[in-house]
Order: sequence, then structure tokens, then C-alpha cells
Amino acid sequence: MSTLDQPAEHLQPQASQTTTPASESTASDRSRRAFIFKISLFLNGIVGTILAAPILGYILGPAFRRDESFNSWLSLGPVSNFPEGETRLADYRNPVTTHSDGDTDKVACWVRRIQGNQFQVFAVNCAHLGCPVRWFPQSKLFMCPCQGGAYYADGSRASGPPERGLFEYHHRIVDNNLMISAGEMPTLSNEACVKKSLVQIQASAGPEAPAKPRVFSWPS
Repeated sequence: MSTLDQPAEHLQPQASQTTTPASESTASDRSRRAFIFKISLFLNGIVGTILAAPILGYILGPAFRRDESFNSWLSLGPVSNFPEGETRLADYRNPVTTHSDGDTDKVACWVRRIQGNQFQVFAVNCAHLGCPVRWFPQSKLFMCPCQGGAYYADGSRASGPPERGLFEYHHRIVDNNLMISAGEMPTLSNEACVKKSLVQIQASAGPEAPAKPRVFSWPS
């Protein structure tokens, strides 16, 4: 009897036998791909953790050291180091940094001794873009080399792009030493800033209407 004369039920087992190896091969390929995918995810996770650790340490490090360093008062030296009527450059070690930072942890500031124990300690950074300002005793001005900002001897704005005066550190005299609150850089976000008024010039409504200044005061 030929295969054409055999009943249909005898042909069905042969068809199932021919498809079984293909299905097993497909399932094996899927399982292999899933295993390789899981291994790649695991390896990528390890590499990502290694790369992210120093970045997270740099970003979150100061936050963990906040309690021990952000309330630091540091000495700029004896009062005798700053003659009356003069403005001198001083520096201090940033309490937030570590010993491995070397000389990069030094922060500069300008110290103005008015008379006696009356001092002003200014941040060296311009209030506009943060460039370091320089004191010119001949003109009695702080000058910014970046955008041409200028400040008077008392730190108030003289001219240029800055809209306010220099930022100022809180300071005090302890055992004849000039101490400053150096845990946080003085900015608008904290209390260590010069409380000066800002003057904004309004655009005139016409050629005959003069511009009227508007004065804004920083809140205490």
C-alpha cells in the first residue's frame, strides 16, 4: 500500500514529528537571547554604578558635611594685619573641602578696615557673573575685568552691568582676630549679603517725560 492510500490519521503523527525540532530550536534561541539580555543589563548596571559613584559623591558630599562645616567661623588673621583706611586681599581655607584639594580650597576675599574695629569683608566675586574683582586704591574702586562692573569702596554699585553691590561676609572680632562666617558663600539665598538699595531706571514715556528712578530695598 502506498502512502497515498494510507488513512489520514497515519499521516498526522509524521507532520507533528517534523515540526517539533523547529519549535524546540526557536524556544532555545529565545531562551538564549533572554539570558544574554539579562547578563548585559547586569553588566551595564555595574558599569553605571562605578561611573555614578564619584559623581554622586561630588554632588552630595557637601550636603553630608553641612552640619560640621556650614556654621564655621574662620580667622583671617590679627586685626593688626589690616591698617585703618585700607582695603587688602585675604584668603581662608574653605571648610567644606577636604585636605586632598590642596591649594584649590583657598578662597579670596577683600577686607576693608574703616576704623577701629569697624570692618567690611567682601566676596571677591562680582555680583554680575562672578568674575573676581580687583581693588584699585588710586581710584578707590573695585573693578570687574569681565563686563566692566565697578563698585565703590563700601561695596555699593558704581556702574556697569551689576544690579547690586558686592556680597559681604558676616564678621566679628574674637581675641583681636578678624573672624568671618565662611561656611556658606554670601549670596542672595542667605543673610550674608550687602543690604543695599537697587536703582532701576524706567524707560521714558516720551521725549518730554524724564526717566524716574525706582528704588528697591533688599529685605532684612
